[in-house]
Amino acid sequence: MGSMLVIPAIDLRQGKCVRLTQGRKEATTVYDADPIKVAEDFERDGARMLHVVDLDGAFSESNVRDRDVLHDLVRAVSIPVQFGGGLRGAKDIEQVISFGVARVVIGTLAVESPDLLTEFVGLFGVEHVAVGIDARNGQVVTRGWETEEQVSALTLASRVAAAGVERIIFTDVQRDGTLAGVNIDQTCMIAETSGLKVTASGGVASLADLERLRAASDRGIDSVIIGKALYEGRFTVAEAIAAGLEA
Repeated sequence: MGSMLVIPAIDLRQGKCVRLTQGRKEATTVYDADPIKVAEDFERDGARMLHVVDLDGAFSESNVRDRDVLHDLVRAVSIPVQFGGGLRGAKDIEQVISFGVARVVIGTLAVESPDLLTEFVGLFGVEHVAVGIDARNGQVVTRGWETEEQVSALTLASRVAAAGVERIIFTDVQRDGTLAGVNIDQTCMIAETSGLKVTASGGVASLADLERLRAASDRGIDSVIIGKALYEGRFTVAEAIAAGLEA
């Protein structure tokens, strides 16, 4: 059993830090007007990486404010920032990497233009490009989870591996923001089918969830993104890190 890297999430909407329930626009909770302060607090509490999502970009809405916040946030912390949401082309990726983003997460594009994915890995380097696979009932959803694709998460995982990507961030959309626990079986299947490193995301509610994930780390899951549970005070970043470490 290895240890599990705990990655706190910051979801941006109109420049503010929010959480959605099951990715639905209408189920938004604003947690803190200042995402940069949130980022600094997470770093101070021991986080070794942050996961930032531009929700306006994911929903194909105007996201200039979110990009400005991202720019300042990356400069405000010294830990790596992983970023996704609305990255629709090389220009977008180039822009956020120039801000200092350590790793971009490609979602919709990986499904709609698999050839571009291979190109991006070549252009930006495999360590800078991950793919977000978001699924509902095992089927992939895209464009801010508003469109259901005719492809299963497992099929997409294999395609992503073939494109030269090394990491997948897998989210079970039904559990995201619900505090219902992580879909460990499906996440492990993605890791085993693709042979890639997998970051689990969606549904972490308790330290016991983290311990269960850590127990599955020999099956390819090496990290976990946590959002709502931290914002609602279920546990602290420090407690999560301790639960994710090898006992």
